[in-house]
Amino acid sequence: MSPTDTFDLFDLAERDSEESSKDKGPISGPLAHRMRPVSLDDFVGQEKVLGPGKPLRQWIETDRVPSLILWGPPGCGKTTLARIVAKKTQSNFEALSAVLAGVKDIKEVVERAKQARRLSKRKTILFLDEIHRFNKSQQDALLPHVEDGTLTLIGATTENPSFELNSALLSRARVIRLESLSEEALSKVIDSALNDPERGLGGFLKLTPEAVRWLASVSEGDARRGLTALESVSLFVGTQGHDEPLDVEQVKKALESALERQPIPYDKGGEEHYNVVSAFIKSIRDSDPHAGLYYLARMLEGGEDPLFIARRLVILASEDVGNADPRALMVAVAVKEAVDFIGMPEARINLAQAVTYLALAPKSNASYEGFNRATAEVRASGALPVPMHIRNAVTGLMKKEGYGKGYRYAHSDPKGRVSQTHLPERILGTRFYEPKEIGLEKQLKERLDQLNPGFEKKS
Repeated sequence: MSPTDTFDLFDLAERDSEESSKDKGPISGPLAHRMRPVSLDDFVGQEKVLGPGKPLRQWIETDRVPSLILWGPPGCGKTTLARIVAKKTQSNFEALSAVLAGVKDIKEVVERAKQARRLSKRKTILFLDEIHRFNKSQQDALLPHVEDGTLTLIGATTENPSFELNSALLSRARVIRLESLSEEALSKVIDSALNDPERGLGGFLKLTPEAVRWLASVSEGDARRGLTALESVSLFVGTQGHDEPLDVEQVKKALESALERQPIPYDKGGEEHYNVVSAFIKSIRDSDPHAGLYYLARMLEGGEDPLFIARRLVILASEDVGNADPRALMVAVAVKEAVDFIGMPEARINLAQAVTYLALAPKSNASYEGFNRATAEVRASGALPVPMHIRNAVTGLMKKEGYGKGYRYAHSDPKGRVSQTHLPERILGTRFYEPKEIGLEKQLKERLDQLNPGFEKKS
């Protein structure tokens, strides 16, 4: 059996059953499946791209859909939108799951598309769910057929397409960004499911308006999650019996065990990973321990490797705290060792200590910026000659050539400091490290100005 056979989201019989549900009784299956919108008018929550007059809506309504990449989080309507295209289009419609399909399946679709174009002049739309699961060779197999118009591609992905799709394929499709559903949109979805007599609960379950809004708020923008939770509540009511609308506390009670099992949305290899890590680092950099702890909890609850977090903190200790508080690096390294030694779940306590210390430490990136300036100078001026007096004369010939001549040994001076130059002559007097007036670095700046007043460039 091919992936096309097993992936029956667009099976004709299923669509026919939805269209004739009034005659054949309620649609079977989970509530989230039964309540899938079947037309653009039913589609809720993506007005920015599907509102009246928007290009995507016009393409669908006029059956002129170009190749699309539908990008958005789970439960925002990507697959549903593809189903609506399937219903309205006059094209042949093929559906594959990138989890199951391979190059062989693509070739078979291409052959059917060529035959349809040759015999009936009909174009073919290929819906590829989870397109980010296709590797480079599989994407390359699609490219020429999308390019020459044999296939119109509609790909669905939860991942940033610029991370997952090769640039050639991406340039031949329009990326449509779908957002998580708002609480208002989710409330409409839940109300519709509560009252729909054919596909929904038909008034069997009643919730107060406050309970509907609460259920929408905990669904995290995911219609599928919200409807699944609503169905769990309806099953609870079926066993307990409730004539009056359920309030927030009653809904919470019905969902208590189910919600505890819900995983935190966090893909360690996808865009959400980068978003949360970025927010984590920037919160600590901006001296906000509350946000730092929140994003730490998000990562750990989502299954992030605690050693990855610890390594990021070690980097941050030098990059963002630096010499404003040199102890920050000691704390971060100690916590990295503690995490490695102790492991989870106790290591979360060590990580929390590092996050709060680093967040509240004075901040300076002067060392990092100084190194960047020095690197830029090296790349601009190349390998400038090292001054002769600080070269090491390891042989007699080198000494005769003047290596080390005039070098003054710092420890011979009572103050441990001698006045001599060290930079190549061409950049003499350049200052790379500029300490800031904060934390310990304020004292280091005073000492630097005292010990290194600067040397005039030779003319």
